[in-house]
Amino acid sequence: MKEGLSREDKIALSDTRAEGARSFLEDAEYSHDGERYRTSVNRSYYAVLHMARSLLVLIGVSPTSHEGVRTMLALHFVKDGQLPKEALAIFKELLDRRTDVDYGDYIVVDKQRSHDSLMKAKKFIAIVEKLRKRLVKEMKD
Repeated sequence: MKEGLSREDKIALSDTRAEGARSFLEDAEYSHDGERYRTSVNRSYYAVLHMARSLLVLIGVSPTSHEGVRTMLALHFVKDGQLPKEALAIFKELLDRRTDVDYGDYIVVDKQRSHDSLMKAKKFIAIVEKLRKRLVKEMKD
C-alpha cells in the first residue's frame, strides 16, 4: 500500500478506481454487443478487479496480484460478513474465465458465457459499490 495516504487520498483513489471499474464494464457491454465475446469476458473481469481494489484501498490495502486481491477481499470483507461469499465466488469465477480467454489457445466463448460474465460483473459491482459508499460515508463522518 502507498504509505501515508490520507483519508481524503484514500477516498479519491477509491473513487478513481470505481470509475475505472464502470469504464471497464462499459467496455465489456460494447464488446458483448459487438460479438467480441472473449474481450467482453476479459473486460468483465477487469471491471470486477478495479471495483475490488476501490474497496480495499479504503482500508489501506493494495495487493499487487490478482490472487492477492481475492485473498484480501476474503480476509477483510467476506470473513466478517460485510460482503457475501457470493461476491468472492464471482471474483474467482471471472478471474478463471479471464485467464482462460487470455491464455487458452482453443477457448471458445459463446454469447451466453459472455452475457453470464457481464451479468456477474454487474452484480459484483452493485454489491461492492453499496459497501464502498457506506465506508466512504463513515470515513467522512
